Amino acid sequence: MINSQIINGDIALLSFNMTDEAMNILNDTSISAFHEAFEKAVADENVKGIVVSSDKPEFIAGADLKMIANVKSAKEISEKAKALHQLYRRMETCGKPIVAAINGTVLGGGYELCLACHHRIAINNPKLQVGLPEVLLGLLPGGGGTQRLPRMIGIANALPLLLEGRKLSAYKALAAGMVNELVKDKEALINKAVEWINTVGKSVQPWDEKGFKIPGGGVHTPMGVQTFMAGSALLQSKTQGNYPAPTAIMNAVQEGLQLQFDRALEVEIRYFTQCATSVVAKNMMRSLFFAMNANKGGKDRPKGVEVPRVEKVGILGAGMMGAGIAYVSALAGMDVVLKDRSVEDAEKGKDYSRKLLGALVSRGKMTQDAADAILAKIQTTDDPNAVAGSQMIIEAVFEDRALKATVTKESEAVLEDSAVFATNTSTLPITGLAEASVRPDKFIGLHFFSPVDKMQLVEIIMGEQSSDYALAMCIDYVKRIKKVPIVVNDSRGFYTSRIFTTYVTEGMNMLEEGINPNLIEHAGKGCGMPVGPLAVADEVSIELMYKVRKQTEKDLGETRDTADARISNLLVEKLDRIGKKAGKGFYEYPEGGKKYLWPGLAEHFPLKEEQPDIELLKKRLLHYQALNAAKCLEEGVLRSAQDGDVGSILGWGFPPYTGGAFSYIDMIGVEQFVKDCEELAATYGERFNPPTILKEMAAKGESFFAAKKEVETA
Repeated sequence: MINSQIINGDIALLSFNMTDEAMNILNDTSISAFHEAFEKAVADENVKGIVVSSDKPEFIAGADLKMIANVKSAKEISEKAKALHQLYRRMETCGKPIVAAINGTVLGGGYELCLACHHRIAINNPKLQVGLPEVLLGLLPGGGGTQRLPRMIGIANALPLLLEGRKLSAYKALAAGMVNELVKDKEALINKAVEWINTVGKSVQPWDEKGFKIPGGGVHTPMGVQTFMAGSALLQSKTQGNYPAPTAIMNAVQEGLQLQFDRALEVEIRYFTQCATSVVAKNMMRSLFFAMNANKGGKDRPKGVEVPRVEKVGILGAGMMGAGIAYVSALAGMDVVLKDRSVEDAEKGKDYSRKLLGALVSRGKMTQDAADAILAKIQTTDDPNAVAGSQMIIEAVFEDRALKATVTKESEAVLEDSAVFATNTSTLPITGLAEASVRPDKFIGLHFFSPVDKMQLVEIIMGEQSSDYALAMCIDYVKRIKKVPIVVNDSRGFYTSRIFTTYVTEGMNMLEEGINPNLIEHAGKGCGMPVGPLAVADEVSIELMYKVRKQTEKDLGETRDTADARISNLLVEKLDRIGKKAGKGFYEYPEGGKKYLWPGLAEHFPLKEEQPDIELLKKRLLHYQALNAAKCLEEGVLRSAQDGDVGSILGWGFPPYTGGAFSYIDMIGVEQFVKDCEELAATYGERFNPPTILKEMAAKGESFFAAKKEVETA
């Protein structure tokens, strides 16, 4: 657990090495073991100083969230935080100099341990990260981070790191003052730590010295006042009041920095306890940590199914999506054949990789040789036979059934029987597309999101004949490119595309009702969505939505007469306002200027005299998405509420503070949610009628996660 040894005759080296965990983490066991080893070193009169390091590739990845998630009361949370504070204060005041020898990534409570040391040295490794990312899970640093970091580097420098959860490279951490020195390797790291103890050996923290002043000025200095005033306004703009942790961080820093240090730590404990016991933190930890890590780990991979490792992947279509898939595949070490109608078009797709790799080289994150080696893995071609030998084909051509059928047949003619054919489609049912395949058991859907290099989610869609073999290969591939897979069953629009459109269509319903488009957009952002529903329609293209609907109507033999159909018909067919790509949609996009809502909307959608309360609009936007997500679970499109939460946050930006669409229903309470939907249905129509699954759960007093319909968090 903690390897302890004496080096250089009089220096204690305490190294974290949690053999029962993939990475070093802080939990009850490791904290206790470190405390014991530390006190032994302090009590040893022959020990001059202490070096804290790790025998694993990373230093400490942070606190074990299960330790927080499983706590039953605010009192227990507070006591755990207090115990950690006491340990870290003991380190600071023990009278012996302590150096953090940071050999790898150190985050959260691990970095707070480093802050409690008197000096911090790190290896200049490009993969090493330093940071306090607790806010990203609805928490704040609970091991003294809100008090030590501002005292060390100043309020204005510390607040962005705390409020945004930034993870810095070793070089940037040095520039920010989060570490004091950089060295080239582990041997130099330990030697430099010993040297500092022998030559400087300071065992008192700056904030414990008489006359200490906060770098850059305290809370009531002009700089401090300006920082908190501007920070509070910016915080409200970014969070819309939906996230308690950033506000708690601001308060903890502002209040704590006006107090003596030990009193300041009590302030942090109070705010940490409030956040850790909040529904927002529980939602975010469940979905953004436990559930997401379970999906990353391949929880849905069929057991015992052996598939070949994907070493060569053929990508059909070198447009934006195909180009992005080629990039992440080559980056993961696979050989890529990027095919398009011509080599010239395929090369344009490869240019996407050239651009991204060039940016990494220019920022010093990759050598030119490494970038060249990755580019060399991407072969461009117009020859269908070039994909021979691929373990997997990913088709990313236009959403056209005939074209997809053509490239499917061309590729399968040269594939080995063990290869899997995956179609990247956002709406077309996989079972129908598989009709063009002679091997429907090895035909599957693989829905990427744009831009592929940035978006984490990949939706794997099982057609009616898709096999466990095909699923296993897809999950292995998605894990290898470091994305998060969710597995869904076949239907039109699957899960993410189907529910994503509900946000936009409800915005259009509001517009047709005569609600001010500015109010609609503010409601969308105010409830926590990335942008308003009308702006989303412009971004994805009103024309594309129009074409997808027309294809759906053709396939189903029916014509939709809904607000979104009427509005898109008007904008596309009569007004030629097709979206952002054309510079005109619901918004105007002046060249070199800021976009603004098209004034002509008032002519076509006159405003009603009395406008609704924005809270009602926010409820409509979120409830409508969530009840449709529940329909997907009821219909068997989704396999679990957990996947629904992960997919909703990563797939279309459902507000993370809710924990996802199903956690949102739980947060409100299933019974209350059903009541809300029934009231909305009475006013706005049957589309708000809650599905049977929710009505039955409400009648039984159930909830999605209390009913154990999710991955265990312990």
